Amino acid sequence: MRPEIVALPKVLLHDHLDGGLRPQTIVELAAETGYDRLPAHNADELGVWFQESADSGSLVRYLETFEHTVGVMQTEAALHRVASECAQDLAADGVIYAEVRYAPEQHLSAGLSLEQVVEAVNSGFREGEQKAAQADHPITVVALLTAMRHAAKSTEIAELAVRYRDQGVGGFDIAGAEAGHPPTRHLDAFEYLRRENAHFTIHAGEAFGLPSIWEAIQWCGADRLGHGVRIIDDMMLGEESLASVNAPGALDPSDVRLGRLASYVRDRRIPLEMCPSSNLQTGAADSIAGHPISLLKRMRFRVTINTDNRLMSGTSMSKEFQLLIDEAGWSIEDLRWATINAMKSAFLPFEHRLAIIDEVIKPGYAAQEGRAG
Repeated sequence: MRPEIVALPKVLLHDHLDGGLRPQTIVELAAETGYDRLPAHNADELGVWFQESADSGSLVRYLETFEHTVGVMQTEAALHRVASECAQDLAADGVIYAEVRYAPEQHLSAGLSLEQVVEAVNSGFREGEQKAAQADHPITVVALLTAMRHAAKSTEIAELAVRYRDQGVGGFDIAGAEAGHPPTRHLDAFEYLRRENAHFTIHAGEAFGLPSIWEAIQWCGADRLGHGVRIIDDMMLGEESLASVNAPGALDPSDVRLGRLASYVRDRRIPLEMCPSSNLQTGAADSIAGHPISLLKRMRFRVTINTDNRLMSGTSMSKEFQLLIDEAGWSIEDLRWATINAMKSAFLPFEHRLAIIDEVIKPGYAAQEGRAG
């Protein structure tokens, strides 16, 4: 990885806590907690297993890998450690602000309460921030609480997010397999969040198409779209939807016509939390070069770059940046633009977002461009 890419300040809006564990940590936590179902007990072999298992082209199969990471995250000590290491790992990769999401309801099998889960993760993030600052890699980490879309705890998790919003929780999300589990099943939660002036994002338009995106925006009122890659299904090349076009990322924007939903998403500046490597694994895109993110960038959608699950994809923000440069022709200026997009879209107060853009992101990119020049 080029050092100048690692040094660029990065903003991460879509990263799953249970998708970013260090393989060695999984091995050690399994031994400590008595979890005996790991497919491998050597950290290197386990890391390879996660990536290969996730690289199936199926979102459902991809999600099955989380059984093992969640399996070792059932105690306060384990949650604290994983959260602390997450913050440190992101900071070492140049991430200055991160929103990391997880589903509290998935960490109750050993008897923890929802509150204990949230407090353990929050304390881990604070420790990780402190250690990162000591290593001269300052970072701010905000938690997003996720409800599983196939379950029935969304309103309870939404209430939890509001209760802890002044204690390190920035917002709410729903996640899990999209097909058969539309976001409108959770309208009560979203209506509650809107009444409470709370922020939320919704996984939509990854494995499932336009109905998922439309419901997330028009029925549920999502601030952002998790992935949103299938918005290209509402874009036309002549009389053909881009859903059936190979490598849409390489198209000339002047040849593309937007449908009404795609136009609405662009006009309203609804942020797209795009995760290139993950999208390849789940079959939402065929290549980095042809990934819709490049076309959407050129058409000035509010595109952001994210990791999704660093363990499963064997990735980092620096790797995502490098892939876009090497395989999709992105420039440092393109990365700067996407990073500012992400900071504008963060679940932070306006003055905090503006300060980070003006005091950290812009000077950080200028410094790297100056070295390159």
